[in-house]
Amino acid sequence: MRLSPTIIALGLAAAVGAYLYAVRPKDVALPAGLLQANGRVEVERVDVATRLAGRVAEILVKEGEFVAKGAIIARMDVAELMAQRAAAQASLRRSEVSIEKTKAELGSREADLKLHELELRRALDLGRHIMSQAEADRRQAQRDVASAAVTVAKAGIADAEAARDAAQAQLDLIQVTIDDMTLQAPMAGRVEYRLAQPGEVIAAGGRVVTLLDVSDVFMTIFLPTAAMGRVALGSEARIVLDAAPRFVFPATVSFVAGEAQFTPKYVETKNEREKLMYRVKLKVAPELLASYRDYVRAGLTGTGTVRLSPDIAFPPALQPRLPQPPGDGRAP
Repeated sequence: MRLSPTIIALGLAAAVGAYLYAVRPKDVALPAGLLQANGRVEVERVDVATRLAGRVAEILVKEGEFVAKGAIIARMDVAELMAQRAAAQASLRRSEVSIEKTKAELGSREADLKLHELELRRALDLGRHIMSQAEADRRQAQRDVASAAVTVAKAGIADAEAARDAAQAQLDLIQVTIDDMTLQAPMAGRVEYRLAQPGEVIAAGGRVVTLLDVSDVFMTIFLPTAAMGRVALGSEARIVLDAAPRFVFPATVSFVAGEAQFTPKYVETKNEREKLMYRVKLKVAPELLASYRDYVRAGLTGTGTVRLSPDIAFPPALQPRLPQPPGDGRAP
């Protein structure tokens, strides 16, 4: 029986595909000094939350959207706070008017004091043979009353200034609260979830949006105790994802746990899960991630390979092999 050209072509394609799958980088035999383990990609998440309880007025971002650091994420309703600010501004103006009024009163009291001091000096200069003791005492009393009035006026200014400072502090506090009701992105990232909707009333600390920090991406793997004496921070590593097995991403060891633990359930083999292992993070360089931020996904599974010594070379199958950056006209 003759096979048609179409069937032959399909058979060849299947054979080539099977071969390529069989020689995926994650399946190559590793030389001594390289250690490979299953892992999962993780991305740092940051919850954007409101400091105070309130009603969500508007949310300005969508899920999947990239935002810059400082970008406005959402606004809470501030109608009540605006009324409080107006009242605080009025109180501040009253305090300032009171200060001016008290200063004017102080000027008048100081003028009276100068007049009474002058009259008292004249009386003392004239001597007792011209002015009676009673008159001298009267003028002394007038001078003392004027001096006390000046002291009271100065205290009134201090009180008015304290009231002004309190009103200004209250106004500043209200303004800070109003500013806090505008939620901003603490860092550049991608919106993962919108956790609230306009019109919802949320409690203090209520989450509105979750951001993914796409510049902080790492794979968590678990390595046996026997290898930990040779794993150093900064050691070179490679990451191969199950979703894109033909690509090899360079990484470095950024974290090594201080204590051993049982590996989590998502580790593929039961034998690995039952062992005490050390958690290790393989971090991808932020400058590399900048070109592939649209493709960053948390939860992707794959393998991480750690080089235990700088003298050991990665095999050709684990040399960095990256997808084409988006925007160059070719699919990654």
